[in-house]
Formats: sequence, C-alpha cells, structure tokens
Amino acid sequence: MTDYISLALKYGGFTSLDKVYLQNVLEDLTDEQKLSFITPPPSVINAYFAEMYQKQSPQAATDYYFELSKELQLLNDKPSFDEHKPFIRLNLSGKSYGFTYENDKEVARIFSEKDEALTKDVLFELAQVFPQYKIYVEDGKIKMSKITFDDQELEDLTPESSLLSHVSKLKGNMVKLKSFNRDELSDLLAHYQGQVYYTFDQREFIAYVKVS
Repeated sequence: MTDYISLALKYGGFTSLDKVYLQNVLEDLTDEQKLSFITPPPSVINAYFAEMYQKQSPQAATDYYFELSKELQLLNDKPSFDEHKPFIRLNLSGKSYGFTYENDKEVARIFSEKDEALTKDVLFELAQVFPQYKIYVEDGKIKMSKITFDDQELEDLTPESSLLSHVSKLKGNMVKLKSFNRDELSDLLAHYQGQVYYTFDQREFIAYVKVS
C-alpha cells in the first residue's frame, strides 16, 4: 500500500507540520487524485532541478528527477508540451525542449516544443549539459541513458591529419572518437556508418559508433 503521506513529505514540498492536513485531505481521494495532489507543480520541479544542477552537479539533479519520476508516476514515453505530466524544460541552441524519463531503466526522452530539424549541434549540446549520459537518436527520437561502454582500446585508428582528435577501435564493433574540436569530430564521424552515441568529458566531445 502506497504511503502518500511519506511521498508528500519527501517529494511534494510538504513538512511534518502538514501531516494532519494531508491526512484529512487525502482521506477520501482516489489513488490517482492523491498522486495529483501531492505532486509539485512543474515550476517547482524545474526550480529545484535547476538549483541542484547549479549547486551540486548534473548527476545530483538527474538523480533527484529520476527518483521523483518513479515515485510519483511521472514516467512518460509519449511526452509533449501539452504537459499532462510535469517535465524539465531545456533551452538548446535557442530552442525550447523538454526532458522526461520514459521508463524505470533511466532511459530519458528529449522532445521539442515545435517541429525542429534534428542536428548534431543539439546532440553535442545535450552531451555537454548531461555528461553522465550518452545521447543518441532512436526511431527519430532523441534519447539519453547511462554510459555503459568498455573503453579498452584494441587499435589506434587516429588519422595522421587529426591534431586535436583520437580514434580508437573498441570491442564489439565499436569505435570511439574524441576531440577538443567539435567540427573536427563531426568530420571524422562522416567516415563511419552506424548507431552514434554522443558524450562529453573534460572538455572533449566524444562519439561512440556501433559500426554496422
């Protein structure tokens, strides 16, 4: 049985002084109504996410939002700006986007407010914003999930002409490309076909390609 009082105190912005009030209000509500009542409004969720991102870390912010999404049933595999469920708002390349988790495996969806052309710039920018995740496109949709690659280098594939980049052959038909220059990395990517995953680490843009 779900303890809505505990959820309200932990995630809803209520305090121990609100316990009696919560008990009285929630008593005659359905489970769906109880969840709706204790769920913070989008503005509060976004403000708390931004504060954790700035004062702690991107990892702390996404950990908070992922736990909130699971506990308050905010997981959403068909998100939109109609906002039937709260989501995190992002500004990417000057355009309005949303961020939500689609399942309890920590797979996230990034979606635009308006129809926008899908560009590498947005994917690279997302990798900088959330360096703890890999960014990729699946069925035309932008997704994020945990980084799970084995970085053991089997062979150095770096072209002699690449001054700011490094290319490695990894296990499982995977190639890792990294560069301090985003344009140079994009040029290197043009030589590989397959599923691409974008990440960012210590000022380096990184792409993993599952070569097809």
